[in-house]
Amino acid sequence: MDIVPRVQAILIKPKEEWVKIKAEPSTVAGLFTSYAMILAAIPAGAQFLGNIMVGYRLPVVGLYRWSIGRALGKAIVSYIFALATVYLFALIINELAPNFGSAKNMTSALKLAVYSMTPGWVAGILYIIPGLWILGILASLYGLYVLYLGFDTPMMETPKDKVMSYMGVSIVVVIVLYVVFSLILGGIFAVRYGRL
Repeated sequence: MDIVPRVQAILIKPKEEWVKIKAEPSTVAGLFTSYAMILAAIPAGAQFLGNIMVGYRLPVVGLYRWSIGRALGKAIVSYIFALATVYLFALIINELAPNFGSAKNMTSALKLAVYSMTPGWVAGILYIIPGLWILGILASLYGLYVLYLGFDTPMMETPKDKVMSYMGVSIVVVIVLYVVFSLILGGIFAVRYGRL
């Protein structure tokens, strides 16, 4: 798969791209190695650079830049969590399928999870300037629209009247996953004033 045209198409004309995605043969391993592992590295790499080069303004302390080792550790853990989240998201989509009259298919569920993460991963480049993280969150909201179009294709053979409820439950689950992983990551890499 040529990743650049796929990213452009999923961002610019997602409805048409989902039809192509549904028809093409894929494997779980292929989706991870040729797409998810590459794009998930964008926010992790940008956070690394932002943490060591730009830094944060903290009350009382002023400008704080991370050490290379600490920033690299956070980038690696963030990257692993991003890949774990997308895989767990796909597992949940797949397991929920029968509850919404849909066909269980792990590859199709992973397509939904991976390609709907594209806007957030691409916007992750904005993390190079830590203050722009909110724009990355906004791009992730566009990912919800991409996810809706994928469910509506219908990637999981979901009846039209159950698309919104299936997607809604799936979104709640991914939000919970992100919150849990963010809390763990924040706890591991919290800035401690005594160690500056």
